[in-house]
Amino acid sequence: MELSRSRSRSVLIHLLMIAASIVMLYPVFWWVGASLKDASEMSSAAIWPKKPVWDNFVKGWNFSKEYTFARFFGNTLLMEAWNVIGAVISSSLVAFGFSRIKFALSKFWFAVLLMTMMLPGQVTLIPQYIMYNNLGFVNSYVPLVLPHFLGGGAFFVFLVCQFIRGIPRELDEAAKIDGTSTFGLYYRIILPLILPALVNVAIFTFIWSWDDFMSQMLYLNSIDKYTVGLALRMFIDQFDVQWGQLLAMSLLSVMPSALIFLFAQRYFVEGIATTGLKG
Repeated sequence: MELSRSRSRSVLIHLLMIAASIVMLYPVFWWVGASLKDASEMSSAAIWPKKPVWDNFVKGWNFSKEYTFARFFGNTLLMEAWNVIGAVISSSLVAFGFSRIKFALSKFWFAVLLMTMMLPGQVTLIPQYIMYNNLGFVNSYVPLVLPHFLGGGAFFVFLVCQFIRGIPRELDEAAKIDGTSTFGLYYRIILPLILPALVNVAIFTFIWSWDDFMSQMLYLNSIDKYTVGLALRMFIDQFDVQWGQLLAMSLLSVMPSALIFLFAQRYFVEGIATTGLKG
């Protein structure tokens, strides 16, 4: 009797979870269907169109004679590659310094670093723009890439720092006895052990940079330098909105982030769930 009740409870829980998942995924299903609708069906609540318009993807991709979405995807992926490289290298170096190197006022500077996480992005938006404008970096990718090479962000430094602090210091002492330099300790010992944390840094950097529409709109003015997010805005003007093409290209725009998360999910979960080696 008790076993029967347990099975019934388990079945009920699974059914509720499936129903909740369907409700949560309904907007995604509608989004996929709407990308294949024409203008007359766009206001319909039906998920799948009566007659799919696959031409939305073709017309959306070939945005104009001068530019296609291949150009915008190329711009975005190139920027993302530099962002990920910069964030992974700089955050691991800074975190290694805070975790393993003794220097004056290290705790104070680490507290200052954490305090910067409390500042809203809007507070530093105008000063940063003035600085980059005076340096002549507006309408270039430098304002979007350079911050990732300067620590990668306080959150990433904190994440990697906590991961490194979970690694036993006995490994450092053994490496120093063998004559390993400080950089050798970072490169040969610490770096291989913090791979899950660095994968998390790479995933978060890619997704957050990909979705950072505000900064891209602020610093990029030329169409030939537009990212995918800015290119999607061009389907909307004051007279008309090409909804089918807009939804088709926006569907393609989320594919890179979804694929990266899917294939790196094991490292992502490992990096969040653990804090390094257990001593």
